[in-house]
Amino acid sequence: MNETEGLRQRRPIRPQVVTDEAAALDAKDRSTYSGKVFRVTFLTLIVLVVLPLLGAIFLLECPIDPQPLSFQEPPLLSGVLEPNLKLRQAERLFEGSLVGPESIVNIGDVLYTGTADGQILKIEDGIIHTVARLGRPPCGTREFEPTCGRPLGIRVGPNGTLFVADCYQGLFEVNPVTGDVQILVSSHNPVQGKKMSFVNDLTLTQDGRKIYFTDSSSKWQRRDYAFLVMEGTDDGRLLEYDTVTKEVKVLLDGLRFPNGVQLSPNEDFLLVAETTMARIRRYYVSGLRKGGADMFVENMPGFPDNIRLSSSGGYWVAMAAVRLNPGFSMVDFLSQRPWLKRLIFKLLSQDTVMKFVPKYSLVLELSESGSYRRSFHDPNGEVVAYVSEAHEYDGHLYLGSFRSPFICRLKL
Repeated sequence: MNETEGLRQRRPIRPQVVTDEAAALDAKDRSTYSGKVFRVTFLTLIVLVVLPLLGAIFLLECPIDPQPLSFQEPPLLSGVLEPNLKLRQAERLFEGSLVGPESIVNIGDVLYTGTADGQILKIEDGIIHTVARLGRPPCGTREFEPTCGRPLGIRVGPNGTLFVADCYQGLFEVNPVTGDVQILVSSHNPVQGKKMSFVNDLTLTQDGRKIYFTDSSSKWQRRDYAFLVMEGTDDGRLLEYDTVTKEVKVLLDGLRFPNGVQLSPNEDFLLVAETTMARIRRYYVSGLRKGGADMFVENMPGFPDNIRLSSSGGYWVAMAAVRLNPGFSMVDFLSQRPWLKRLIFKLLSQDTVMKFVPKYSLVLELSESGSYRRSFHDPNGEVVAYVSEAHEYDGHLYLGSFRSPFICRLKL
């Protein structure tokens, strides 16, 4: 090794001086790298999620053609409508032994109801008996519901027989002793050129001559009731069946989801729940105003289902969904946004959509003039869920449900 090489090896290594400028350059490099990662991740997200979503929005067909609806601001839940927990005082009966007891009647101390498996049941001394079956098994799924049958409204006739509205098949008369079933009006026969797709509730005169009933839609069946509500379809009708002449005629049409129906004590008018519009119409069947109609109650705090007489001369109205004020009502929010309804039903099934509707059971007692007398609530439907009817008997309300596996009984 020569002297020059030795000096060159012994030359001290100069320390690297980190300046603000160097740190900035390093941070810039890291920032540039992070930015590249973010852009790649963002573009990947667009490709994997956003583009298919947009494609679905534009290419998928929407099952409904929603109409814009106009609602007033819901009434304040105050005074008579003040929220309470009175329905939670009800007791559940026969839990797990029957499903969907939509409507309830009594003959003496014996109760009768129709259930989701197409049966008419008798409940006597705490024991459930099958009286008749309106359809045929199998049952229990959406696919089989039309052939299984689905009894909804049920009434007792003057001769002690049961009159039943099956939403898929029509009107029946059932002998509760023998179990004999007679079809009175078949849904397969069009009325004034329109089919009956969703026969719902019925009421009849004391002599049994006239039966008044609702057909909720000529387009949608019961299993698609969410489509019916969200579309705002106005093809529902109030009809009359004459048991002597066997004729069916239309009393009112252009209704949006006509549901529960009740003849007044004097048999001079009918009340018809127009569920989608949160109101009850009145149609006159006798007197000077025969054939006329007006509004009995409008802008209700919920969406009315069945209507039944109360012992005070008024009416019980059951509601399984409410319009909270203060609060939020999804149906009200979507009413003027048909584009949003289309988007929702392109992406989600009706069962999924209905899960976003909060459970809230409400039973109202109306006076003979339509004012609110009493309200019984169960926020979140903890005890009384999916309530469809309030039938008063022997100092109690027997509460039907279109879905729950029990009947509730509330002492008045």
